[in-house]
Amino acid sequence: AAMAARCRLAARFHHIHGTNIRLDASHTQATRVESFANGLCFSQEPLAPGQIFLVEIEEKELGWCGHLRVGLTAHDPQSLEVVPEYSLPDLVNMGDTWVFAITRNHNRVVVEGEEAQPRGRPWEPFLLIERVRIPRDTLVGRSRPSRYSHILDDLYKMNVLPATARRSRIGVLYAPQPDGTADMHIVINGEDMGPSARGLPAARPLYAVIDVFASTKSVRVIPVDYGFPSLQTLCRLVIQKHIVHRLAIDGLDLPPLLKSYCQHE
Repeated sequence: AAMAARCRLAARFHHIHGTNIRLDASHTQATRVESFANGLCFSQEPLAPGQIFLVEIEEKELGWCGHLRVGLTAHDPQSLEVVPEYSLPDLVNMGDTWVFAITRNHNRVVVEGEEAQPRGRPWEPFLLIERVRIPRDTLVGRSRPSRYSHILDDLYKMNVLPATARRSRIGVLYAPQPDGTADMHIVINGEDMGPSARGLPAARPLYAVIDVFASTKSVRVIPVDYGFPSLQTLCRLVIQKHIVHRLAIDGLDLPPLLKSYCQHE
């Protein structure tokens, strides 16, 4: 309960940010309004151990190379004389910062000719990262159904969008270790990428870093409740597990609102 309350309060961007970033009134949406750089953002508060800072890609911009960058920093944004132009390498070169560029292949999306690798059971309601248990449904980005939905159905049933796509959800957290350090984990559409960095100073405040870089133009913070999945969520997971493709949901004898919820958020 304490974690859930903290996450709802902390699901905002810090008022300190890059010069090309504009925040909405709620400080939950960050949009880069010019160029491809100076898009650095931070979480409003330091993260608690196991607390995920989750964003959804809302808007892309063609013509740039590169995508969203995500990580953690021990620098208090308030203490920065100038917000660096880039997270990589500028902020990282200041030390005590761990940032990784997100690429399409982070999701290990199978390309033509490759053999699919086992991914576990995507309908399990929780993602487990060491001792941290996070409701998976909130972590998953979903495309909206359309006349070409069948093309994406295999990805949809596996709860996967390409990591850099619109509506993809990407989060970062740290998991404390017995030696007093922490491992940083990046989560993409409900899948843990494993420890992206080790040896972080768990005793120091660690802020999330979100760099709205290049082809990523706008992101929104998604609050995460660390409680039990709702009955509505569990129904959706069961329905998605058994349907052939999303358009088949239209033919089910279900209330319209539940159909819409099962197809997309």
